[in-house]
Amino acid sequence: MRKSHPVRRVVLATAATVSAVVLLLSLKPSSDPGGAQAAGAVPQQTAAAQESPQGGAAAAGRSTVTGDAAQTQYGPVQVRLTVSGGKITKAEAVQAPSGGTSSQKTELAVPRLNQSAVTRGSADIDSVSGATYTSTGYKQSLQSAIDKMKAARGSDAGASQGSGDSGSGAAQAKTVTGAAAQTQYGPVQVRITVSGGKITKAEAVQAPSGGTSSQKTELAVPRLNQSAVTRGSADIDSVSGATYTSTGYKQSLQSALDQAGG
Repeated sequence: MRKSHPVRRVVLATAATVSAVVLLLSLKPSSDPGGAQAAGAVPQQTAAAQESPQGGAAAAGRSTVTGDAAQTQYGPVQVRLTVSGGKITKAEAVQAPSGGTSSQKTELAVPRLNQSAVTRGSADIDSVSGATYTSTGYKQSLQSAIDKMKAARGSDAGASQGSGDSGSGAAQAKTVTGAAAQTQYGPVQVRITVSGGKITKAEAVQAPSGGTSSQKTELAVPRLNQSAVTRGSADIDSVSGATYTSTGYKQSLQSALDQAGG
């Protein structure tokens, strides 16, 4: 038998070692730190970097005011306004009739009334057909909220003037409630807000209710309130079909004016 040559054994061993190293290197995963981005990964941005630097300024000068709840045959209606720069930017009903068909009418009417309040910027908005009571109550509460908004704006303006004139205190608004006037269908009582010697708001805190009386009250009182503010006196026209309510309203209105010194 022939013996293997020593040099040949060394060559064979070296070749085997090189092959093993090459095989191991081909199986090792890449650890390139740029590999993730090369594959399409996007670095996350912080929320702070995406925030608008003017977010705080947008809220400046904005306030909310809630009108008095207006009672209707089917439940109270109450309106809340968001005001910015002296204009209504949002209107919503925080109370509205609910239950049965009342819920359906509320869902139909309130969004339209909200939109009208923002568009018109006043309580001089159209009623929604089929939701007369809700519309009337909405407008009453809306007017109340607008009156509060104006009163707050007026007091802010008066405070900013700082003229030092002691007579300016006389321009502050005050609220007076007239004596209740008894009618054939129930008492009528009027409350007025007076500022600068003028009626800025009128409302009936008592009025006939129940059956057709509620319908007549819903018809007459908003008109009487408006007339009282417009005329600035109790010399206002009666509402046709609601003579007793109109007469009682004027009596209580005159009583309130007497107390206010007007």
